Amino acid sequence: MSTDIKKGEKIIEGKTKIVYKLANDANQVLLVSKDRITAGDGVRAHDLQGKAAISTATTVQVFELLHTAGIKTHFKRKVSETSFICDFCHMIPIEWVTRRVATGSFLRRNPGVNEGYRFCPPKQETFFKDDENHDPQWSTEQLLEAKLNCGGTIIGQIEFDIISRMSVTVFEILEKAWSSLDCSLIDMKLEFGITNGEIVLADIIDSDSWRLWPSGDKRLMKDKQVYRNLKEVTPDALETVKRNFQWVADKLELLMPKPTARAVVIMGSPSDLSHCKKIEAACQQYGVPCELRVSSAHKGTNETINILQQYEGEGIPTVFIAVAGCSNGLGPVLSGNSTGPVINCPPLAGEWATADIWSSLRLPSGLGCSTVISPDGAALATAQILALRDHMIWATLRAKQLNTWIALKQADRQVKDS
Repeated sequence: MSTDIKKGEKIIEGKTKIVYKLANDANQVLLVSKDRITAGDGVRAHDLQGKAAISTATTVQVFELLHTAGIKTHFKRKVSETSFICDFCHMIPIEWVTRRVATGSFLRRNPGVNEGYRFCPPKQETFFKDDENHDPQWSTEQLLEAKLNCGGTIIGQIEFDIISRMSVTVFEILEKAWSSLDCSLIDMKLEFGITNGEIVLADIIDSDSWRLWPSGDKRLMKDKQVYRNLKEVTPDALETVKRNFQWVADKLELLMPKPTARAVVIMGSPSDLSHCKKIEAACQQYGVPCELRVSSAHKGTNETINILQQYEGEGIPTVFIAVAGCSNGLGPVLSGNSTGPVINCPPLAGEWATADIWSSLRLPSGLGCSTVISPDGAALATAQILALRDHMIWATLRAKQLNTWIALKQADRQVKDS
């Protein structure tokens, strides 16, 4: 453990983790995982050497992926193989379960539903954390009527809506990430907390938290269900469970690859550089690498096509953004010589702007370049195209949609209550 970490008194100890205060920071805590595996509200429990390190590695990588995408979490940093620092949270005593495929306890609670039934959109359920009563399922109405007070925040309709939307978004981001490795995320449970009046994703996310089926095949499951299904818990069986958990932790390292796609902004004149810089900055917000080039399709047609062929020859998925205002020939030339997407983003200004735009809008047949006037809009359109192949760009887009939705929800409440 880092020497700058001064562990304080124990706050709470659960079946598989302990939370400590930090002696030198009242706003953060130390979360330490245990070499312990349990199931059935602790009815089945065993020591499992090495599980704490695997659980921490898994959790840290999941939170780092979600943070990169833009999801708000309590996670700060890893400090040892078995522990990490996070914001102190007033935990909401609810497990939010999101399901893509019907299996497990859902089938027992919903007779007549066949295993494998696919929920589109994902199915959500809520369970009150109460081991003595086996974490009973709560309806929306039960949860709202409970008026749970978490650090001074009452969990009402708006809080419920925000957490529900966050839960689905987190599930979809991880589902998309795992699908890049041909693994199906079947369902998962999440917990949330309140820190400084804000709702954040909290607790631990590891192989205890989800069902994960490689190639969509239940027989290949790599999650805690393998432990739950054991008729007899032997040392060899526990080693199999541990190997599965390690497999998941190892695969997670592959879920945050370097960007595999890019945007190339080609401007007809260096006088358009400031406009192009805005596109570049907006692309970076979505995790899209962006390169800037200068080439005039009118004055240097061969050079424009040569630049295009250089990029296409590299085999990297690329969206070309053409920045030319007066008599835009750049976008059409790129579109006519490329099989990839081309977006016109003309830097319109002055009294000729309403006339210049038509050179981007009215095109000969056989050309498919679209036109987006604002730099932010061009970057967004680019990210949406590239997200079809890059799950991290997709995740960033999804998280931005979530955060915009939450901001509007909160603004509506402020205006309503003012």
